[in-house]
Amino acid sequence: MQIEAIEIRNYRLFRGATLRDLPRLAVVVGANGSGKTTLFDVFSFLKESLAHNVAQAVSRRGGFGELVSRGEKGPIGITVKFRESGGRLATYRLDIADDRGVPVVEREVLKFRRGQKGKPWHFVNFSRGHGTAITNEAAYGREGAIEERREYVLDDPSGLAIKGLGQFKEFRVVAEFRNLIENWHISDFHITDARPSAEAGYAEHLSSRGDNVAQVAQFLYERHRERFERVLEVMKQRVPGVNRVEAKPTEDGRLVLRFQDGSFKDPFIARYVSDGTIKMFAYLVLLYDPKPHPLLAIEEPENQLYPELLHELVEEFRDYARRGGQVFVSTHSPDFLNGAQLDEVYWLTKQDGFTTIHRASDSETLRNLTAEGDLPGALWRQGLFEGAGLR
Repeated sequence: MQIEAIEIRNYRLFRGATLRDLPRLAVVVGANGSGKTTLFDVFSFLKESLAHNVAQAVSRRGGFGELVSRGEKGPIGITVKFRESGGRLATYRLDIADDRGVPVVEREVLKFRRGQKGKPWHFVNFSRGHGTAITNEAAYGREGAIEERREYVLDDPSGLAIKGLGQFKEFRVVAEFRNLIENWHISDFHITDARPSAEAGYAEHLSSRGDNVAQVAQFLYERHRERFERVLEVMKQRVPGVNRVEAKPTEDGRLVLRFQDGSFKDPFIARYVSDGTIKMFAYLVLLYDPKPHPLLAIEEPENQLYPELLHELVEEFRDYARRGGQVFVSTHSPDFLNGAQLDEVYWLTKQDGFTTIHRASDSETLRNLTAEGDLPGALWRQGLFEGAGLR
């Protein structure tokens, strides 16, 4: 599954903005305060709304009044257009209203369109906990097929219908979309969390904060040795001197990452190596996951990394996307942006308190300059991404 467009309405800085024609790798740039963090928070908001409900997700962001765009009453809206496994374009729309101080799902729709002119089937159509779902999804697209519906009532008007219906096999596309959101990885990586020893245990995927990197490294070593060896091979290329990494169990049942530098007889434990070494290792553990996340969102991966490593890191993200994940990255680094292709780049501008999203490949000037050999990061540095300053 691949997200092809995201529309955001009345969500903080995004009074009305759309990311369209999304590639497998999307790189977002813009000045401080232009909305990059808010854009990535939309992914977190959807994931939290599914895991809990919209009321809790709104509350964690200060309440409806703090989340809704300045001067607007709502509803807050997010629309995701995605290509489901059968190849058809589906649209999921979520509108959130304020009902006397309590956020509720004003509208939740999941639909397909039959061809260019066909009337869409609303597979899910709910409002404030009440709605219908199509029960003969397998008949969709057949000539003469008529939709069959059943009414449902949710326990919570702020809960998402796709959470409950996605548990049942007869709602295949609903289940696919629920699974897509549940398995998003929105990185909130912290070096300090990745350094300490961790409780020994089992972990297949890196957590959002990176605090289980030792367990995941151990999992790769034991269950996917070829992946682990590939991580080490890339580490040797990216970080001179590192020729071995291990997750060493201690007597009290904890795991400690140990890095071996060829210049020294004894390995260093994680708290003694550089921030960049820890971060690069954690990124590689994430990017060589045997089961890529359907969506990976990372803010400013260039922090603590040498500029010379960034071009190769872009290619690692692109390889991850080719293996099945979709990657969104925000950056302040022209060196990182130089590794991106023009049709992968979007920039944000802020005017009168609200954000607009631009696709770099829509600019004839940028297309012509990159065709002549100029790199996107160099063009950004020269101010040709109008309104998207470096800082």
